[in-house]
Amino acid sequence: MTEVLSSQPRPKGPRLLIVTNAGGPGVLATDALLMAGGQLASLSETTVAALNEFLPAHWSHNNPVDIIGDADADRYVKTVEALAKNQDGDGLLVIMSPQMASPVEVAEALRPFAKLNQRPILASWMGGLEASPGEMALNSAGIPTFPFPDTAVRAFQYMWKYSYNLRALYETPVLTDEPGVTIDRAMVAAIIDHARSSGRTVLTEVESKEILKAYSIPVAETVVAATVDEAVRAARQTGYPVVLKLHSESITHKSDVGGVQLDLRHEQAVRSAFEAIRRSVDERAGPGHFQGVTVQPMVPRGGRELILGSSVDPQFGPVLLFGAGGELVEIFNDHALSLPPLNTTLARRLMEQTRTYTALQGVRGQKPVDMSALESLLVRFSQLVVEQAAIREIDINPLLAMSDRMVALDARVVVYARGVDLATVPKPSIRPYPSRYVYESKLNDGTPVVIRPIRPEDEPLMVEFHHTLSERSVYMRYFHWMKLDQRITHERLTRMCFIDYDRQMALVAENQGKILGVSRLVRSPLANDGEVAVIISDAWHSRGLGSQLTERLVEFARDEKVARLNASVLYENRPMLRILEKLGFKLIPSSDPETVEATMELG
Repeated sequence: MTEVLSSQPRPKGPRLLIVTNAGGPGVLATDALLMAGGQLASLSETTVAALNEFLPAHWSHNNPVDIIGDADADRYVKTVEALAKNQDGDGLLVIMSPQMASPVEVAEALRPFAKLNQRPILASWMGGLEASPGEMALNSAGIPTFPFPDTAVRAFQYMWKYSYNLRALYETPVLTDEPGVTIDRAMVAAIIDHARSSGRTVLTEVESKEILKAYSIPVAETVVAATVDEAVRAARQTGYPVVLKLHSESITHKSDVGGVQLDLRHEQAVRSAFEAIRRSVDERAGPGHFQGVTVQPMVPRGGRELILGSSVDPQFGPVLLFGAGGELVEIFNDHALSLPPLNTTLARRLMEQTRTYTALQGVRGQKPVDMSALESLLVRFSQLVVEQAAIREIDINPLLAMSDRMVALDARVVVYARGVDLATVPKPSIRPYPSRYVYESKLNDGTPVVIRPIRPEDEPLMVEFHHTLSERSVYMRYFHWMKLDQRITHERLTRMCFIDYDRQMALVAENQGKILGVSRLVRSPLANDGEVAVIISDAWHSRGLGSQLTERLVEFARDEKVARLNASVLYENRPMLRILEKLGFKLIPSSDPETVEATMELG
């Protein structure tokens, strides 16, 4: 794969064009492609017309393009030329099985197509020793060859998945700050502490839903009823039809013990359902597990039933699950996994890995689900998972997703037992956004600013910030001239904004939606030290902003147990040297007469 990626461009999508001189190898390639999640590219009318001009009348007239067993080098060349102009298609696979044409002649004829309009071209030269001279010719031209079509397809899929993963990492997410959305962490802590202190690890449905509500995840309103009369009164207040579910501090899967009764439309139905649930639980689980029922409105169907959950893996920490939900969740087995925390881009990537994602777009007359709202809900759920270390398992099933709203119809939360030290439980693999380093401050002239860790969503703000920098400010920061269009490329800024907070930290100063300055600490992978750098918008020089950003960065380094800080500063950058000296850095002459080395020992 290293050779393939070094010789051919990465595909932009999963659609493959296939050329073959034999039907069987074309079928092998197609099966491998579809089984791996790829797609066959479609042929345009223009392409089909072009192929009809020189291919035999009985060619396949579709993709894979079977150019028949008597194909010679000229036919291969003309076919590849035609497909190179086909608008649909992210890569091309050329298959040759030993028939009438010479493998070497065809290979030599295809050498000029090693660079195919920024799309990868792969080859499968079948025939063992007979095909090896042709393989050598193709490889020397930079066209990767494989002995079997399915192997070539697998390489294409690896290339596409690599592109897909990189795009997911470096695609700018959407801000999820929603007006009116609040998080009540104190309520969640109180609910969990109460359950753990009482010796319980399984939270009730009501407690579980209260935790979701605290993170602004909409839930179906639920009332606990210990007696049948209380259930009737709750049903009247809620309004018919209603749903009755088992209320138990020990049973989580209510359906397994007959603990769910749906679409109850009058008082007698509620009374009968209450008694039916009690009898079923006593028979299947034994006495002592029935503590009453919960009453909630019967939500009209019409949306998509999803499952959203998390459990803790010993190595990776919390792992998120998303997929098709409902009672048949294990039967459908349509789900995908991801590591929290999520942003909107990663949430969408998680959903795209499931078959149910297509259904969410709207099929068979159903309206599409509000995907932006669903993305935001997934982000908040992932935030709940990473912030509440006491939660061992949590799932929402079903989460009903509709075009105009989302609602959690049922929820289950399992916490760690009272005796478990939460400091020892597996931590998230990806460090969540370090909100503890968000500060509100004022500059020397009284201007209010928020100093906070950078976010992936800050890319557009960073583009604006770089427009405010003079050439001198850029030179003071980077020690060389760098044009604006170089500084604001998407690839560069995503690396600047989408950081691993364990390996580096970037603090930005923000005022009224604009970034005024950035300080950055990059930790060494070999030693426990870090490199410090600061840059301030020209209009905000001499207001104390550089001092505040650097000071906050030093505080972060102390908290993270960094032993030593280093900074290289141009000798003429006197304001920065004064800031560092004031904060306790030692200034040391450098071997380069134009720079000064600044160091601070932290412990």
